[in-house]
Amino acid sequence: MTDMFLLSDAQMARISPFFPLSHGVPRVDDRRVISGIIFVIRNGLRWRDVPPSYGPHKTIYNRFVRWSEMGVFGRIFVELAKGGGDTEDRGGSVCLNRFRAFRKWFSASVMLPPHPAPAG
Repeated sequence: MTDMFLLSDAQMARISPFFPLSHGVPRVDDRRVISGIIFVIRNGLRWRDVPPSYGPHKTIYNRFVRWSEMGVFGRIFVELAKGGGDTEDRGGSVCLNRFRAFRKWFSASVMLPPHPAPAG
């Protein structure tokens, strides 16, 4: 895939200090997975529709869920909202409102209480 979206070196350098440390098995390429997460959110895709060049959709989904629960993306957005980057760094930015809406939907769908067992 020649027109694959990837974060630049400058963008990765700016957000990588917020990544959690890897424990045990080394993580799959952070640039590829984070770029895949951005690609899915930016284009409104289902996780399973992410192009294979970003890696397995399950890996991308799991990283999004784990890092969301850990607050990684929230800390990244707070830092990016402070500004101070070149305009080139904003070329691959994700609409924060879309991300917030997606997270709200995701949280609601995951956090619903289980259905009560049928009586009888």
